[in-house]
Order: sequence, then C-alpha cells, then structure tokens
Amino acid sequence: MRGVLRELLSSQKFAALATQDSGKPHNCLVAFAATDDLRHLLFTTSRKTSKYRNLIAESRVAILVDSRSNQDTDFLKAIAVTATGMAKEVKGNERDYLLGIYLAKHPNLSDFANSPENALVKVAIKHYKISTFHSTSVLRPR
Repeated sequence: MRGVLRELLSSQKFAALATQDSGKPHNCLVAFAATDDLRHLLFTTSRKTSKYRNLIAESRVAILVDSRSNQDTDFLKAIAVTATGMAKEVKGNERDYLLGIYLAKHPNLSDFANSPENALVKVAIKHYKISTFHSTSVLRPR
C-alpha cells in the first residue's frame, strides 16, 4: 500500500482540504506536495483566506487526494486517500527546507509561495485511509 500511496501523492497536483469554520465544514482545493517519508503534506495559502483562519482556530484537518478521471472505469480503478492530521504554518529554517520540496512539485507557484503575505502550511499526518471501490485500508506514516 505504501507504494500505491507514494504513486498517488506524486502523480496528483491538487487535493481537497477540509477545515472547520465554527463547527461547520469548509472545503477547498489546494496544490499540495508530500514529504518523502509521507509524514507531512504541504500547501501554500494567503493568510487572508478562510482556510487559513480556520486552521489557526482548529488545526485538525483532512485532505482528500484521488485518482479519478471522471470516467465509468473509476468505479473499479480509482483510488481515494483521506489524510488526517494537524496543520500549522511553517517558519524559519524548516520553512526553507519544506518550501524546496513544495516548489520542486509546483515551480510555477514560486512567486505566490515566496510572497510575505502567504503561508506555507505543514500537515502532520496521523494516518492515511486508502479506499477503492472494493476495499479500505489504513496506513500510518512511520
């Protein structure tokens, strides 16, 4: 399963981020990257967004990444992964290191990611729930 997860996380550029807004769900798309050890997912956002305000107020988040192609074959072939964990803004030397990982996947977002009004967010993953049409398994990063 770890290989399937790595392939999915490296092949997909976007994910759906779920946060909470005063107990109400809030979903949005983010461009993401994963660390090699699968312990963290990364994304950038403006500090003026709802998602940023939400994760500052409640750091527990879920991120959905999937392989769907909007075809009938998705019923049998698509994989969906829900990663749950705790989100926080990254600062200092750690930011520089993780920003390098993020920009290796999304070089076109360099100006956005380096803007002082935007944040690099690291989600420490508690577990991944990997689902297909027929099965579900859970993977915890080491």
